[in-house]
Amino acid sequence: FELYRYTVEAIKGVDKLLRVGGPATADNAWIGDFLDFCRTSGLPADFVSTHHYPTDDFGKPGDDTEAQLAASKRSALRDEARATRKQAGDVPLYYTEWCTSSNPRDPLHDDPYAAAFIVKTVLEANGLVQGYSYWTFSDIFEENYFPSIPFQGGFGLLNIHGIAKPAYRAFQLLHGVGTELLPVEGAHETVDAWVIRDDGGSTLMLTNFALPRHPIETEEVSFTLKAAPTATMASVQQIDADHANAKRRWEEMGKPEYLDPATVDELNDVSELRSEPVATESEAGTLSLKVTLPPLSVAAIRLAST
Repeated sequence: FELYRYTVEAIKGVDKLLRVGGPATADNAWIGDFLDFCRTSGLPADFVSTHHYPTDDFGKPGDDTEAQLAASKRSALRDEARATRKQAGDVPLYYTEWCTSSNPRDPLHDDPYAAAFIVKTVLEANGLVQGYSYWTFSDIFEENYFPSIPFQGGFGLLNIHGIAKPAYRAFQLLHGVGTELLPVEGAHETVDAWVIRDDGGSTLMLTNFALPRHPIETEEVSFTLKAAPTATMASVQQIDADHANAKRRWEEMGKPEYLDPATVDELNDVSELRSEPVATESEAGTLSLKVTLPPLSVAAIRLAST
C-alpha cells in the first residue's frame, strides 16, 4: 500500500478536492486491509473500488466457465456487494468491472442469458453501490485480440460490427425506468420482479433467470398492481430467444464469418426492442395482467395512464 501513500499525497498536493481511492482489486480483495492502512496512516480514502465476477471463487481448479457458473450462487454478486458495502462503511463504493463471467470468449456474453443476468444484478445492486461499471462496451478493445467472427463470446455489449447484443438492450431497458422502487410481494425460484415508478407511470421489470445446469422453465406470471390509476395502458418489451436476439438470426443465416452491409442492417434491426400491447383487467382500484416469460428472459412492462 506504500504506492497508494505516495499517489494520494502527490494528487492531494496538487488539489485536495481531487478524489482518490482504491484498492482497485479483483474479487473484492484487500478492502479491509486497504481501509485499515489508510486509517492507521492518516491517509484519505475518498472511495473504495474493486471488481467481481460470478465465476470468482466457485468451482474446482481446471473447471470451465459453465462448471464455474453452475457452482456459483444465483445472487452471488449481490451477496458480495453487501459484504463489501459493510466493510466500506460510509465510504462510496464503486465496482469498476463486472460481467456475466470472466471468460473473454464466453458464448453467454452474446445470449439472452446475459440480459437476464444484467437486469437482475443491476437492480439487486441498488442501494449498495455508487457506481457499477459493466465490462465492457464493445468487443473491440485493447486487452485481447478479437476474431473476425461476428458473435464469438466477447465481453462487449456491442459486437465488432456495432450490432447490439441482448446485454446492450438490457441496459437500454434499465435506462428507461424511473427512480422510485415500489414494494413487490411474491417469490419464485427463477422469476424476479421489480416495480419502478416515474412521473409518467410505472415499469414492471421481470426476469426469468437461472445459472447453467440449473432447472428453468417457461413461466406464466400473474401480476396485480394495487391502487392503480384508471384507464391504464400496458405494453411490453422483451429480450429472450425470440426477441432482440441478433445472434440467433446470425445462426439461422449459417453463421457467416464476414457480413456485408445489408446483413449488418438486418441484424441491427433484429436486435431492436419492440413494444407490444398487454391485456389488462381493472377492478376495485387494482390492475391485473399476465405475461409469459421464457427461460433466460427479460420483460419490461410499461404502465401509463391515458
